Amino acid sequence: MTRKQRYQFVIDYFLHHAPDAETELLYDNPYQLLVAVILSAQCTDKRVNMTTPAIFEKYPDAASLSKATFDELFPLIRSISYPNNKTKHLIGMAQKLQTEFNGQVPLTVDELITLPGVGRKTANVITSVVDQQPNMAVDTHVFRVAARIGLTLNAKTPFAAEKQLIQNIPKELVHIAHHWLILHGRYTCVARNPKCEKCGITEVCKYYQKEVKPKKG
Repeated sequence: MTRKQRYQFVIDYFLHHAPDAETELLYDNPYQLLVAVILSAQCTDKRVNMTTPAIFEKYPDAASLSKATFDELFPLIRSISYPNNKTKHLIGMAQKLQTEFNGQVPLTVDELITLPGVGRKTANVITSVVDQQPNMAVDTHVFRVAARIGLTLNAKTPFAAEKQLIQNIPKELVHIAHHWLILHGRYTCVARNPKCEKCGITEVCKYYQKEVKPKKG
């Protein structure tokens, strides 16, 4: 099987089985999504979704969040991983939105990564989810799943994986492919003991063909 055929099989599978895949973070606007994604670093979406309602109620926009003090915001995100850093990042992010972007979330990767707490992965999430730009956010799930299936070859870094995925996925599908891979990694192709018996793409998966199938046969 060629790499092109592998990609086509995976794309066709998810187009059929997950045509409406989307982020599991709950949000109503770009500002809320940005806050949620910053909080989601090394934290589950479920925990973030439990935490953000109180934040959005008290700080409904960048203007109000920019005026928050550390002691006011910290208790609201205490249950999130790395709450100290994320509290500082959220306040700094909101302040920069106010001073440099008129309180609006910019929708280019280059502008987004100038905000505190926003790296390339977060910027790719925002632009792909809000604006359906062909940007691929590579988190641990995407990195693992793409390598296991064989979509990426010898990609040592998330950026290397991102470039390979972008090159091989049709531009108009990149934004949703991000969710396909994340959700597949979150619920099926998990880090330990992947649920290959429930997976619909084992036919083209390098990991399954090399590690699992021989043991069964």
